[in-house]
Amino acid sequence: MSHVQHQELIETLHECVMACNHCFDACLKEDDVKMMAECIRLDRECAEICAYFEQALARDTPFISEIAALCAKVCEACGNECKKHDHEHCQKCAEACFKCADACKKIA
Repeated sequence: MSHVQHQELIETLHECVMACNHCFDACLKEDDVKMMAECIRLDRECAEICAYFEQALARDTPFISEIAALCAKVCEACGNECKKHDHEHCQKCAEACFKCADACKKIA
């Protein structure tokens, strides 16, 4: 029943996945895509680790603290990159990433 215990974290992870996927897609449509390369890369990394962690929590993984620590690190890196860009999608993504990183740190 770990997924019930961690429902709030699962929702935060899902919000981060959605924000990163939206940012990833929007960055690909920017005029200077090359300038957005690191943001795009980290959006993918972050969305994937958050989606994995969300699924792992649902199946009651025994590696909660280890995955949480890695997820927090990736979310923080993505948030730091996104906040460098003025685009609204990047700013919203950074906010979601930092919220997720904080939530992951609490159980890491």
